[in-house]
Amino acid sequence: MASTVIRERRRTLRYRNLLVRQMVQMKNKISGLLMEAGVSYNKQRLHRAGYFRELLATNSDIDEGLCSLLRLCRETVVRLQKTESAMVLSLERDSLLMDRVERLMTIPAVGPITALTWALEIGEGAALLVDQKSRQLLWPVWGRAKFGEPRAAHAIIEAAQQTFADDADRSSKDGAALQPGAGHAV
Repeated sequence: MASTVIRERRRTLRYRNLLVRQMVQMKNKISGLLMEAGVSYNKQRLHRAGYFRELLATNSDIDEGLCSLLRLCRETVVRLQKTESAMVLSLERDSLLMDRVERLMTIPAVGPITALTWALEIGEGAALLVDQKSRQLLWPVWGRAKFGEPRAAHAIIEAAQQTFADDADRSSKDGAALQPGAGHAV
């Protein structure tokens, strides 16, 4: 079982995932309300602040009741985005995770969220080579091999395995150094 400190950070990351799901729900609600009212809009630009304000101000199909609902949804999306960004930033700057996340982000196609997930959910590096959870986390990368990028997927997985193996080596060396009498002449 993971330490209390790691469990708290996992809880934060999982809560961030909840916020992202809620943000997507609100964006879908905005789109649904506009479609229900028969409002035409640019799907790619809809959730950008400037376009959204312009749409509300210039479109005559949006009545006052719908406009207030859309504004409420938009404010909720913005609030969720700010909270989610603050949570990710706090995890990235966490002294317990910072070095590991930076090393993991050196792997091609691994960004901050994937690095945080691997650092918190997988645990020590050796687990990556055999652990079922790590195979599930790497599954999207394997999917690239099916779509014409087998070399890229293979390179990413090899880099991830090497990074986790290096972490495991560091952990075992650090653990040996911390044991009483290790490395000291008695």
